[in-house]
Amino acid sequence: MEAIREMTKQENRSPAEGARRASGAGDRWPFDGAPDPEVPEKPVRRKFTAEYKMRILAEADACETHGEVGALLRREGLYSSHLSRWRQRQRAGALGALKPRKRGPEPDPVVPFKRRINDLERENERLRKKLTTAETIIDVQKKVSGLLSMPMEKGNGED
Repeated sequence: MEAIREMTKQENRSPAEGARRASGAGDRWPFDGAPDPEVPEKPVRRKFTAEYKMRILAEADACETHGEVGALLRREGLYSSHLSRWRQRQRAGALGALKPRKRGPEPDPVVPFKRRINDLERENERLRKKLTTAETIIDVQKKVSGLLSMPMEKGNGED
């Protein structure tokens, strides 16, 4: 913040003086050279460290005159919603709340148990089918044995 104040004192202008001039882009407008026409396949999401967020919040709180916060946001490439969200999280839980969070739904703690139960149920069903097949084979063997009048040997699973 001190750098902005010194820069504006040297140039005899206020920090809120126009977007291009306050951000330092006034000297090179229109921009030198053509813009890069390449567009990345997938945009990269910005991730801010907790220390960076704390530093920006401290700088924003130190702003005294009208337009300094806007100049800070333009310089850092941030939106006012960043500041408000970071302040909310800071009030909720200090530095830990400002650490980058993983996106997406919260993991379900019961999921490993559900997977295990599903695996066991599938195995149980497979074994039931196998048992049904074995019982059918044994019944057919008994009937064939009775038709051919061959006695079945005792002790191989017969009732």
